Amino acid sequence: MTEKYTKDIIERVKKIKLLVLDVDGVLTDGRIIYGNYGDEIKNFDVNDGLGMFILKKTGIKIVILTAKASKVVAKRARELKVDKVYHDFHYKIEALHLIRKRFAVKDEQICFVGDDLIDIPVLSRVGLAICPPNAMREVKNICHLITEKSGGRGAVREVCELIMKSQGTWDEATKRYFE
Repeated sequence: MTEKYTKDIIERVKKIKLLVLDVDGVLTDGRIIYGNYGDEIKNFDVNDGLGMFILKKTGIKIVILTAKASKVVAKRARELKVDKVYHDFHYKIEALHLIRKRFAVKDEQICFVGDDLIDIPVLSRVGLAICPPNAMREVKNICHLITEKSGGRGAVREVCELIMKSQGTWDEATKRYFE
């Protein structure tokens, strides 16, 4: 898998200690559905979830950073044992300062996956900026990598596997599935 990436990308990935994920357009396909009673419905990809679950076993921390507070996102984060959810951050760069401090990481140790204009300030500062192909053109222009899979359709799994395979933790993290 790592053969298709440049040496620069692999070197950036090797430094990653923290994966930060946007929600709408990254963990979901970007659509928000409201039911008759005002309940919010989001579609999450189970492959992304398993990728995150396995990645956490390697010691990589995972954070969700979103502009919108959502009970659905909080529930999914609990299910996946995400290390922290930063929600209701319309200026995500403010959250980046909190994240660096809480997890004691430098910018180059952070991978952020975002897809929209609101993500650009963070994407432009982290060591590895990634977006799905459904991202805004302006976001694609500043990212180090564009995933093959779309947001809400395996993009996060792709990133998780890239991190594990580049850091040499894939075999150990997944061996129980091959026994």
